Amino acid sequence: MNLGDGVLDLLALDVFFDRAILDLHLQAHELTLQKRLGEGNEIVQCLDAVPAAQDSEPFLAALAALPLEERYVWRVISALKWAFCDLETESAIADFRTLSEEDRVKVAEPLTLRATQFCLFVNALLGEDATERIMQHALRCAKESSIQDSGE
Repeated sequence: MNLGDGVLDLLALDVFFDRAILDLHLQAHELTLQKRLGEGNEIVQCLDAVPAAQDSEPFLAALAALPLEERYVWRVISALKWAFCDLETESAIADFRTLSEEDRVKVAEPLTLRATQFCLFVNALLGEDATERIMQHALRCAKESSIQDSGE
């Protein structure tokens, strides 16, 4: 992958994207298993019950009784909050420009996966239309930021 011009090589990106999508469910399930709820983890039990054609209602009822702060969606929202609480693009740009080609690849590859996971997360919660509106808004903000940064 050549990241020198700031654009990912599309063929390499497609290969990475295809591989990453195959791993998404497994990674989400692994993260859920790490939740502090332990053996009685209603989320994991519900995930296991649905493919096995078991009745998921008892697990969904137990999940509904959990406070928001103990739920998977809150963990994701909290992680996003802390990941971007001090977002500062000038430092990110300077950091990226000073990385070796190998380190640029290490930084860029997870961005594709995480952006995809974020879109899938938003889509699961809010649906396609809301996801599209959110992503279009985010792209407009990014483009406007790029124009301001370049002085155009």
